[in-house]
Amino acid sequence: MATLTPEVTWAQRSSDSDETRNYLYVSINVADVPTSSADLKLTATNVSFTGTNLKGTKYHVSLDLYAEIDPENSKVNHSSRGVELVLRKKTLGIEFWPRLLKESKKVHFVKTDFDKWVDEDEQDEAQDDDYAANFGGFGEDGGLGGIDFSKLGGGLPGGEGLEGEEDDEDLPELEEEESGDKKIEELS
Repeated sequence: MATLTPEVTWAQRSSDSDETRNYLYVSINVADVPTSSADLKLTATNVSFTGTNLKGTKYHVSLDLYAEIDPENSKVNHSSRGVELVLRKKTLGIEFWPRLLKESKKVHFVKTDFDKWVDEDEQDEAQDDDYAANFGGFGEDGGLGGIDFSKLGGGLPGGEGLEGEEDDEDLPELEEEESGDKKIEELS
């Protein structure tokens, strides 16, 4: 059986003064690969993963990184969906890495994670602890990061549209022609 290369998605944050805000989000998207059959290695310049899923499909990827990371201060979360990494950049700097990989050649399996991406000039306005501290907003207690669901979906301001009210009074009646063909009334 052939070895497949998994999809890798990534995003980043940078800081020239706070090393805890200077990291990469890297996700290796391999579903149903148990931790027992996975081998993940982090070095200062490389991330490599090899694993076999429950159906027997083998995956392997080796990423030579653009610059150095700090493996000791990086985080790993292995789930049934894949492997999520928060890799601490070794060098402080406000500038983003121009790419994830050392080689400038585009590879088909590395993609930008736009759910986590923040533009370089907007990163101070973004929540900095969204993924790095809580892996995707899940709090330490496994909750959803303090979201108050009771305040969601409360209708429109002023109480309009609550309790399934239907307001059909303002809709015009449809007209039918004698021949049985339906005519769509133009609303202006």
